[in-house]
Amino acid sequence: MNTSRSRGTTAKALRGAALAVLLITGTLTAAAPNAQGETGSSGRTASAGRTETPVASTSPVVGVTESVVRVKAPLPVSFGARPAACDWLSYLRYRSVDGPVAAADADRILVAQPGILEGAGAFDSVARNTVARAAAQGRHIEFWALDRRSNCLEDHAGIDSGDQHTAVDYYYRGKPVGGRAFAGFVGNDRLGWLARLGIEQTVRDQYDLLVAELPDQGLRERKVLCGGHSLGGVVTGYFATADFDGNRATTADAGYRQCAGYFALDTTVSTSLADLSGSIPDDTNLPDTGLGYGVVQAGLDSGVLPRSLSAPVLLNPATMTLLAIAGLGAVQDPGAEADLPSYLPADLNIEATNRFLFSKDTAAFLTGSPAVKDFRLTNAAVLGALLDDNSVPLAFLQSSVGFFDGGPVADKSFPVANGGDQQPGLSGVAYKAIPDRPHGPLYTWRDYDRVGDPDDPGYRSADGTPFTGADKEVTDLQELARSLAQQPLDFTEQYFPTKLVTDLELATSPQVKRLVAHPEGLTAHPTLTVLAGDGLLAGRIPADLHPVVADGYQHLDVLTAAPVQNNGRPEPVSSALTEFARDPR
Repeated sequence: MNTSRSRGTTAKALRGAALAVLLITGTLTAAAPNAQGETGSSGRTASAGRTETPVASTSPVVGVTESVVRVKAPLPVSFGARPAACDWLSYLRYRSVDGPVAAADADRILVAQPGILEGAGAFDSVARNTVARAAAQGRHIEFWALDRRSNCLEDHAGIDSGDQHTAVDYYYRGKPVGGRAFAGFVGNDRLGWLARLGIEQTVRDQYDLLVAELPDQGLRERKVLCGGHSLGGVVTGYFATADFDGNRATTADAGYRQCAGYFALDTTVSTSLADLSGSIPDDTNLPDTGLGYGVVQAGLDSGVLPRSLSAPVLLNPATMTLLAIAGLGAVQDPGAEADLPSYLPADLNIEATNRFLFSKDTAAFLTGSPAVKDFRLTNAAVLGALLDDNSVPLAFLQSSVGFFDGGPVADKSFPVANGGDQQPGLSGVAYKAIPDRPHGPLYTWRDYDRVGDPDDPGYRSADGTPFTGADKEVTDLQELARSLAQQPLDFTEQYFPTKLVTDLELATSPQVKRLVAHPEGLTAHPTLTVLAGDGLLAGRIPADLHPVVADGYQHLDVLTAAPVQNNGRPEPVSSALTEFARDPR
């Protein structure tokens, strides 16, 4: 097992894609969960302050049970008015069906912080794979995928209908579902409480949740492994160094005393963004973090600065909701011809997004011709075009789910052309392709495990470079679709708090430095670092961390990859997590 001691300055090369990921969306709900009397993870019966609800799943990974857990933890009065649901903490709990009911009796508990743009649903595949792999070895572990509080703003009614047209009508045309009308995407004027939701409250939420679910501190220190994906590695770093009772002389409450080890998924465990390289898209409305902490906080409090990060087009609530809607189509009937592009309302926001994602070149982007609705695509091909690394030009949204099939393709030269000088960064390293026959054949999707088969056309770029190969495809599109469209907690984080990233950018300010009360916490335990070979750190993998490198993986693949890969071997991320859970030393 490759493990290392975490270092506070080894978070190399995440900034561009990680901070570009600050841009996603959501919808509003004001309903708090109701207590249902289920047995809790600690073996206690649920009360008015805790609910645990089983989640039905069609996942092919057997022997794993999932539930959504909510624990009441009201925010301080200083946060101001917010929906009642935002006074609850939520997570997805995965465990072996043959394992103990009480989490305290499990052999190990992995607790995962999501990255930017992510909700708990993003961990579905890696959680199931890890729990199942450990159970096959005779060990019963749990995987807790955390949701940040900002996900309390999501309205799932349209997605939960299970029908694409119903979802589009609900979110974009004002048609009710089950007598419920969509309240609209939430504007900055209704997000005042997010102005206070930064790194301090985020790590406090994790601590409060662990204490509520596992009251024995000694047990937490023996059995809990703390980690995360992408920005979740930095959040884990702050958690490890935090002091939760205000007295540094007492350490039982220190973050590192709640964990037996750390894990990092395409990230590193750190407390600094200062040395992360990259860039941020010009239209993200990211505040100037050269300003002082007090000035930035005043701007967030007043609403002069956006309390949730998004872009005017492409990455905002109205457009990012489309990922789950596209997932619905791929779940319902992946091989059917899609009508989603033509069924969507024709507005500037959606039109600009479609042009950015589905334009062959600059001319097509400027003229809007040919448009995505001019091509015949299956539901699976629509989702693949939105998330596959050979299609979407945004590295933080990329996974390796297969390739187009059914007709000729061409190089996608917008916004970045394919070529030998292509470097890791915002658009990723994979060559981009696009269907090349509008009003022509029905383009289908070749799933990850059919790439390289005898009937594979073996599409190549104009310079002769293969667009992909079996060794570069790792995620099952159907499972990705299910995670997007059928999880009670979203795959995406639809309202990312600006304050969380400005706190991290202003890490040298006295207000943020006081969170690093126990710097020794970063090196207090072994750390497992698992990196995507073609992910955010591609070409810049920090050798001093002795990481496990998943070859061919993109940034999201470390969470979504199928349990068995095209080489017939077990998926390496869950394999590494299983071994680390067995013995973190």
